[in-house]
Amino acid sequence: MARALSWHGRFILASIVILSLLTLNLTESNSTAKTSPTHSLKVGVSYGDSLVWMSDAELSAALDDAVSLGAGWIRADLSWNNIQNDGRDVRHWKLFDRVVAAANKRHLMILPVLAYTPPWARPANCKLQSCAPARPAEFAMFAGEAAARYAAKGIHTWEIWNEPNLGSFWLPAPSPADYNALLQATAKAVRNADSAAKLVFGGLASVSTRGRNISQAEFLTRVSALGGNRVVDAVGYHPYTYPYLSSARTSFRTPWERMESGTNSLRSVLSGHGTPQMPIWVTEIGAPTGGPGSPSDGSLVSIKPGTTHVTENRQAQIATDAVRAASAAPHVAALVWYADRDLSTDRSSNENFYGLRRADGSAKPAFAALRAAISGLGAANDRKIPR
Repeated sequence: MARALSWHGRFILASIVILSLLTLNLTESNSTAKTSPTHSLKVGVSYGDSLVWMSDAELSAALDDAVSLGAGWIRADLSWNNIQNDGRDVRHWKLFDRVVAAANKRHLMILPVLAYTPPWARPANCKLQSCAPARPAEFAMFAGEAAARYAAKGIHTWEIWNEPNLGSFWLPAPSPADYNALLQATAKAVRNADSAAKLVFGGLASVSTRGRNISQAEFLTRVSALGGNRVVDAVGYHPYTYPYLSSARTSFRTPWERMESGTNSLRSVLSGHGTPQMPIWVTEIGAPTGGPGSPSDGSLVSIKPGTTHVTENRQAQIATDAVRAASAAPHVAALVWYADRDLSTDRSSNENFYGLRRADGSAKPAFAALRAAISGLGAANDRKIPR
């Protein structure tokens, strides 16, 4: 089955890079400096929709990587399209059951992403799994069944959709009102099934309002005006900042900076709608090491309009810095790296190169860098206690 790609390249910093070359006022933290964590941080690896389709050996290897890194969490799609693709009355729970069993064996917590619509539940003339559900109540019923099934297996935290502010992930076009309706119905169904459930607002992509996309701040503002922020326990966000570090301080404000500081930051939106202490879960962050054009090593001369990827050493610096920046940010409760392994060697798209490992399975420098950064968190890394 085709995997829903795309989670990152859509912003690629093209507009930010152009502006940065004109108005650069950038400082980067020393990537080798030690940072004392200020709070417990959940750290994980994101696998998209890949785990359910792996062989047993591939699944074991993928999750063993999370253990080796010292991550306590994995993020994986629990796709409605996978579970009920064959009709309203048919459910293929065994697909995800196998992932849950493998994760529990390794004492890994799971953040399932509830998303993606089977053909029978899509609006008329909408042909892709990224179509918004025609009837939110049907999605909520699926979510409630999932919560009831997996609560006994230790799953109590759920992310509701992926990047609902992007036209490519909420067809035919993002709608704060429609997402709020789905969020409200889903929150009720999940909590009715599991009183211990925690909900994460679907991870927002960092984009400008243009075409069919809505900026993260505008989307969150419009959903919060309808009360959506009050039915979740955290807000998901995807601040891809490459080729810059998360800790960079700039004149143009990177996606990471737009999380907590300045006008139209996510924090200002949450504060303005009565939830100033709402945690933010960075449910995707990373940097591709391949794609069209030449890579950036982070130096000013290597950053060009349309920069699509970074060197492997820069990816390692970004991984180290992201962990330390998150651990020093009081409202960031989780950091999830995308992804474990490259999808292919096809350089026509940077989407194929977000892995800590190359497509042949060999480790990039970022693997050891991320492991060292997580180890540096010590007791502040919120990991599952072995049963």
